[in-house]
Amino acid sequence: MVPGNTTTGKVLEEMVLPALARGGYTFQTQVNVGSRLGGGKHYVDVVARDSEGNAVLISLKWQQVGGTAEQKVPFEIMCLTHAVLDPANDFHKAYIVLGGNGWKLKDFYAKGGLNPYLRYPDTVRLMLLEDFIAAANKAQL
Repeated sequence: MVPGNTTTGKVLEEMVLPALARGGYTFQTQVNVGSRLGGGKHYVDVVARDSEGNAVLISLKWQQVGGTAEQKVPFEIMCLTHAVLDPANDFHKAYIVLGGNGWKLKDFYAKGGLNPYLRYPDTVRLMLLEDFIAAANKAQL
């Protein structure tokens, strides 16, 4: 079996990091933030801190063509919520950034379609790439 192209995630990261820097955030990439639900280490793409030290988790999801990333989004929300609510952590909030044109559910996710099914809908925010970059540039995460 030939592995899929995993470089698109790195490209998305390289698009987001300059916006964070411009917004005055400091950041680390590929950070272990504890355990995923059900076991295993939970790595997030970026942990960013604002000038007051508030930390946010950022999970980047690129979908260039149709695939399984869409089904992974709800589980990622659950794992990020777990990391933010864990008293051992000091994370303020989490973001899932959706990039690429291969999403069938992009608008559903971005408009809060999952919120009725989530216990803590304000803990993790889904944003489209362009909206996230605009917010990061203005230090409004």
